[in-house]
Amino acid sequence: MDDDALLAEQVAYYRAGAAEYDRPYAEREELWELLTVVDELPVTGDVLELACGTGQWTPRLAARARSVTAVDVAGEVLALARARTASPTGASPTVEFVQADLFEWQPPRRYDTVFFAFWLSHVPPRRLPGFWNMVAAALAPGGKAIFIDDGPAVAEEEEVLTGLPAPAALRRLGDGSQYRIVKVFHDARALTDDLAARGWSVRVRPVARNYVGVAEPPPADGGAPTGAPTAGRGAASSRRRDPDPSAPA
Repeated sequence: MDDDALLAEQVAYYRAGAAEYDRPYAEREELWELLTVVDELPVTGDVLELACGTGQWTPRLAARARSVTAVDVAGEVLALARARTASPTGASPTVEFVQADLFEWQPPRRYDTVFFAFWLSHVPPRRLPGFWNMVAAALAPGGKAIFIDDGPAVAEEEEVLTGLPAPAALRRLGDGSQYRIVKVFHDARALTDDLAARGWSVRVRPVARNYVGVAEPPPADGGAPTGAPTAGRGAASSRRRDPDPSAPA
């Protein structure tokens, strides 16, 4: 089994479980509290939301942005996201939804903000360099990547799998079906150091068992981002709750 097969099973899980996706948001207070973090983040201008899921984060981004382009591979969750963001007279004029595989799709333009919640943990480690390159290419000069995900403590509540081509966990749906998904519990310091080594300026802070990161890519000329601290100076040390009806992401 290669990570292509694992990723295909991951997509199948989110397609099959679209109707169950939002249940944890209704059951877990910490998820609602985490959603409010968006109000404190430098979301601005034209926003690209990667792996938008059912759109839990999309309306909050749209409230801060000039426009939102929300991308996900699963049409089933996109249908729910469209319904969540629609106004009484039709779809929100500030939000455009795109169905695409994020490992193949390339942004057609640049954005002021690239946002992804509980997606980084679903990217196989060997695909991280290409993913971060895509994010950098999608950002306009001075733009920022904003990301939220699970810290290592959440791994205790997962059915972690071994012997697969990438870190993985087992997920179960209400009908009893089981799926393997990629699940990488990044250590905040290691993640910060990795991005710094790639030339990014990054700050990561803990929020309960999760982490929130804000990062700027290296400028085209290879110099330090203007006015931004390096990861070694001024970067906080820390680490899409992709809802699962049977266990936290």
